[in-house]
Amino acid sequence: MEFRNVKTLVIGSGISGIGAVSLLGHMGADIILFDGSDKVTAEDLQDKLNAELSDQCMEYPPYCIAGELPVEAEEQVEAAVLSPGVPTDIPLVNRLRDRGVPILGEIELAFLAEKGRMAAITGTNGKTTTTTLVGEIMRAHLGADKVFVVGNIGNPYTMEVLKTASDTVTVGEISSFQLETVHSFRPHVSAILNITPDHLNRHHTMEAYAAAKEAVACNQDQSDICVLNADNGYTADFAQRCPARAVLFSSQRELRDGYYLRGDHIVKSVDGEARVLLDIHRDMKLVGLCNVENVMAAIAVSEGMGVPMETILRVVREFQAVEHRIEFVATKAGVDYYNDSKGTNPDAAIQGIRAMSKPTVLIGGGYDKGGEFDEWIESFEGKVKYLVLIGQTREKIADCARRHGFDEERIRFADSFPECLQLCTALAEAGDAVLLSPACASWGMFPNYEVRGQQFKEYVNGR
Repeated sequence: MEFRNVKTLVIGSGISGIGAVSLLGHMGADIILFDGSDKVTAEDLQDKLNAELSDQCMEYPPYCIAGELPVEAEEQVEAAVLSPGVPTDIPLVNRLRDRGVPILGEIELAFLAEKGRMAAITGTNGKTTTTTLVGEIMRAHLGADKVFVVGNIGNPYTMEVLKTASDTVTVGEISSFQLETVHSFRPHVSAILNITPDHLNRHHTMEAYAAAKEAVACNQDQSDICVLNADNGYTADFAQRCPARAVLFSSQRELRDGYYLRGDHIVKSVDGEARVLLDIHRDMKLVGLCNVENVMAAIAVSEGMGVPMETILRVVREFQAVEHRIEFVATKAGVDYYNDSKGTNPDAAIQGIRAMSKPTVLIGGGYDKGGEFDEWIESFEGKVKYLVLIGQTREKIADCARRHGFDEERIRFADSFPECLQLCTALAEAGDAVLLSPACASWGMFPNYEVRGQQFKEYVNGR
């Protein structure tokens, strides 16, 4: 799609929206930056653009609108780029779509300018760890200046894509929100790590959520690769109808072809011929079965991108935990503190508690995304000494815990995060662990999970 002289509406002024404006400016588009929030003004948007894109000259200076989009402006729109946080079914988007206006997202927009090869990783959980690890492997193989790690990981694809060339690789962490608006997006290697209930307040049904995830491979064919989890019902089913060549991994069973866990070893099998790759205790600094699965997926993606196994395993052996994902913080007064703030849904939080080997004071609760907590509570299996709850979901989680027989005396509530942390310190004894793994998003109390995790670490390290 060509954007030169095309009146293009960018909806949303976050980092993705600013990145889209930047790339569209290079493409010669006539841009309207629109934010429907009543908390910002057009002047605020212009100041933000001036600060973020001060060194960029554009044929058409972007026109900023906040609050309400005038009808005359809407009628001029010839293309629209949605930020990931903008639902695809809001009235404005529906009206544009009904009028035949192309609707795309930041990932699709950037891909139109991609000159190199692309690896794209999605899934409910494990995306950030796997994407980061693949990025490190690719850098070890090609050199740091030849690899760009982008997407939901916090670095807009649109801000990096103009640096790509025929010999570069882009590694993208791609969310379901971003995949709702792809059309021609086609990575050389894709991966769907798992699909479990999440973001149902946005997607409404598991079928719609799974379909969004599967879109990462929708334009691939048998010359491409899609790495899939053989143990997850949704991804195992997709393997049977995936348009790309499916490469499987499993932590639960042996595979004739693929990567699997045999005892303490990750194994690669081709036509039943197995090769031991590494010992998960001796050769990995990551903890937890979830990270074993992430490593297997990263190995599969990296091999699919042509990296020698020797290079892959060397990087895996040195790779540290990603910040906010079962991250060891410190030991204070004999208590181990772990930051798993990225455990923003019950399935992710299950992996966090499974990684604990000590009696655990667990911090849970936050924004309600519409999920259920039964499986998370069931995964405690006697490890959780106290459950300290905060945020919008605290009563919902407490009710669920009671239904599953969790001792009422071991459920505690806190009205603020500082109060919660002080309570955990008082409850934990030498030999225990304190785990921040909330099973909920951070919104309402924090702007994002990173801030929540950082506050936890600052508290622990300040003790």
